[in-house]
Amino acid sequence: MFVDAIEKIDQFTRPVHFIIRYYAGSDIVPGTATLFFVNEDGFAVTCRHVARQILYANSIYENYLKFKGELRKFEKDPGLATQRSLLETQYKIAPDSPIRILFNFIHCVSAYKGLTIHLHPTQDLAIIQFRNFESTQYQSHAQFLKDSRLVKQGRYLCRLGYPFPEFTNYRFNKNTGDIEWTAEGKVKTPSFPIDGIVTRHIGDNNNEVVGIEMSTPGLRGQSGGPLFDPNGLIYGMQSSTRHLHLGFDQVNREVTIDGHRKKVSNYPFLNVGQCVHVDVIKQFLKEKHIKFYEADPS
Repeated sequence: MFVDAIEKIDQFTRPVHFIIRYYAGSDIVPGTATLFFVNEDGFAVTCRHVARQILYANSIYENYLKFKGELRKFEKDPGLATQRSLLETQYKIAPDSPIRILFNFIHCVSAYKGLTIHLHPTQDLAIIQFRNFESTQYQSHAQFLKDSRLVKQGRYLCRLGYPFPEFTNYRFNKNTGDIEWTAEGKVKTPSFPIDGIVTRHIGDNNNEVVGIEMSTPGLRGQSGGPLFDPNGLIYGMQSSTRHLHLGFDQVNREVTIDGHRKKVSNYPFLNVGQCVHVDVIKQFLKEKHIKFYEADPS
């Protein structure tokens, strides 16, 4: 059903690789996200929560370096623990705070000199512009659904993204005390499609339709990936997953497993995907005077 569409979508959909180090952890945590290009000029769309990580990566690290610099002043102070706690509060650093985020755009453009990022004021949507690049490493570009009245309950659609990070080209450099990308290791992460039907429209506080709910979840790392039909037309963009409590709870239910009686509890949820509506994406591109393409289903 989606074989030809996936081949078409794969030409302009790309992964964003992240490596993150947290304040209380020593491990490097890899992560992925997705973006897709809307024209031949280096403009792509992704989720606002993805773009914010890119936008604030440097300021997060600068804040941590300032914290470390202040903490060094108290290295020989018997009240080091107290001072550390005070500085953590001052610099808003908690055990689960990221202190270093590095990102890598995979096969997007070559040798770009800068980025311009536009964050949507209310929706989980952002535009990324690659500036002053030598050449594009993507082929083709998105074609958005022209008539959004075709976004109806029961419509069978698919999403494509990069939910399972398999890249290994990173390390912790003991000499610099920092994480970094390397020339060794696996660079690629395979794409992963997931299908489903449109279940409901999502409205905002003004009862305007701004999103599309899907019967299947969007997976972590698929954020920013396109929602498309069997023709490869874009209906929206994967944003998040909502967990709907089904009410079929089982508490201390006795079951037999491998001949042994055991008591189990289960609180089932239905995980549904939430996508930014095609009209929201097109309107934001219009507001920023960015060229995009539309088409009707063939």
